[in-house]
Amino acid sequence: IFIEDERIELVASRRIHESFDNDVHVNVTSFNRNVLLTGEVPTEAVRNEVAKLVMSVENIHHIFNEITIAPKSSLSARNKDTLITAKIKSRFLNNGVFQINHVKVITENSVVYLAGLVKRMEGKKAAELASNTPDVIKVVKVFEYLD
Repeated sequence: IFIEDERIELVASRRIHESFDNDVHVNVTSFNRNVLLTGEVPTEAVRNEVAKLVMSVENIHHIFNEITIAPKSSLSARNKDTLITAKIKSRFLNNGVFQINHVKVITENSVVYLAGLVKRMEGKKAAELASNTPDVIKVVKVFEYLD
């Protein structure tokens, strides 16, 4: 599954880049063949076209399209997002309630997306830890639950 998720991310990202070059900022994250799209595009039509491109990648179960209609984020905003993600992962490690590799953390414009294959209690705890991290505006859960 990990290898398939990597393939999905690479193929989808390549298709987006080939179609839109540097006109969009879109991140593709796959976990257990569920795909999360985040980032910024200039119009709703482009947002829909990106989703359509990604849906054409084989072996995807579901797409969560969280792309916003906005100018591309700045380098400083992306650096801030990277720092938020690092803080959350550190909190996950220090907490020890669940396996860190069961939850992917994606931060886009200070909004944190949590994806993974978890038990409901693990998902609740992950969301709680993430939401109590400095600079986090909102937490969006895109989990697949085991129970």
